[in-house]
Amino acid sequence: MTTGSAGAMNRSPFRSSVLSVLKVLALLAVLTIRAPVPAQAQSAAQDPAVEARIEAVESKVIAWRRDIHQHPELGNREFRTSALVADHLAELGIEVQTDVAHTGVVGILEGGRSGPVVLLRADMDALPVAERVDLPFSSTITAEYNGEQVGVMHACGHDAHTAILMGVAEVLAGMRDELPGTVKFVFQPAEEGAPDGEEGGAELMVREGVLSSPDVDVAFALHLDSKLEAGDIAFRPGGMYASSDDFRIAVRGQQTHGAFPWDGVDPIVAAAHIVTSLQTIVSREINLTETAAVVSIGKIRGGVRSNIIPEEVELLGTIRALDPDVRAAVGERVREIASTIAAAHRATAEVQIPYTHGYPATINDPELTARMVPVLENAVGADHVHLRPPLMAGEDFAFIAERVPGLYIRLGGRSPDISEADAPAHHTPDFYIDEAGFVNGVRAMTAMTVSYLRSDSTGPGNHGNE
Repeated sequence: MTTGSAGAMNRSPFRSSVLSVLKVLALLAVLTIRAPVPAQAQSAAQDPAVEARIEAVESKVIAWRRDIHQHPELGNREFRTSALVADHLAELGIEVQTDVAHTGVVGILEGGRSGPVVLLRADMDALPVAERVDLPFSSTITAEYNGEQVGVMHACGHDAHTAILMGVAEVLAGMRDELPGTVKFVFQPAEEGAPDGEEGGAELMVREGVLSSPDVDVAFALHLDSKLEAGDIAFRPGGMYASSDDFRIAVRGQQTHGAFPWDGVDPIVAAAHIVTSLQTIVSREINLTETAAVVSIGKIRGGVRSNIIPEEVELLGTIRALDPDVRAAVGERVREIASTIAAAHRATAEVQIPYTHGYPATINDPELTARMVPVLENAVGADHVHLRPPLMAGEDFAFIAERVPGLYIRLGGRSPDISEADAPAHHTPDFYIDEAGFVNGVRAMTAMTVSYLRSDSTGPGNHGNE
């Protein structure tokens, strides 16, 4: 590398993420070396009694999932689902709090003696998608979404997340006297975003105090992955899911007749140059060997007919990043590029970031991840636990993981007879999940919880409840 190239790289606003990236890469190298499972990491799955409880609850988990799938509810409207969850927790003798962040449910299970507090989270909301999958329990539900009547479907796996955590609650409640600490079960509404004009999701739950009373030490969660083979688990230290920031750019010019463009200021031409130039942020300003980012325009709206140059064009898009510093720098460059290009065309650009909502990146605590990988391998088998690249999708568990050490894993839901390329994607009418892997979700969440509670060492954030 020449001196000039090195100087240009050092001046880049994205270089601030390099050290953190290198730390994660070093940890990845360590995690590829499979060491014997330390005594403190021995999972609950080794206990035949616990494994028997897990196997006994598997059929219930599947039944709960099918029931929830057949009766999906949109964000902040999960009334039936939250009642199902609350009743189940109450039957287990778990302290129940309802109406948290609108329709959220929190269950608190106190163990037989004092110790750390572990938070387990599942999201409950469905999507405005009409189901096409032919199942005995397919959804035929319709509901109003932002003023429109839409089909409703669990097209992202939240039905399974809820059912799996209900199963984990039953397993752990059955061994409460053996648990040194507290488990906080969080069933969250509106992970996909609250309806227009409303607040919701993990951010609101955090504001309403879900991480306190008692104070949470660590948090675990999982997400179904339709591309990963059923029962397999994917993990990654550091950035697991990207930050997500919607943005709006309003390009304003001066309306005129299409035959006389020189009499006005054309916002359409300015908007076109803005769209093209925004792509250079990723292609020319980010070292993609170190981190990743995305800038996408998803909607362009402006004009009423062919021979009128309009006064305004609206651009709607999204910014995704795995590193908080990169997230901030990309947002600033979007503002700069839009404003300066608009000015060059004698137009103006108003930039709103975020426009409707913004999620931080979901960061897996590196130390907690390293500590839990052998626990997961012991619980479900080392052949089923894989280090995988991050995803550029957003996930609002990030609001929890930025306050306490967290670990977010992916649980496979692809049938072995379906190729990864042919597996239906999330958020689509054909989304399908193989239920055979659900039991490994129960095993993983149970094992991580029990291992952390029983550990004699003080891991990241572990100050206990003494």
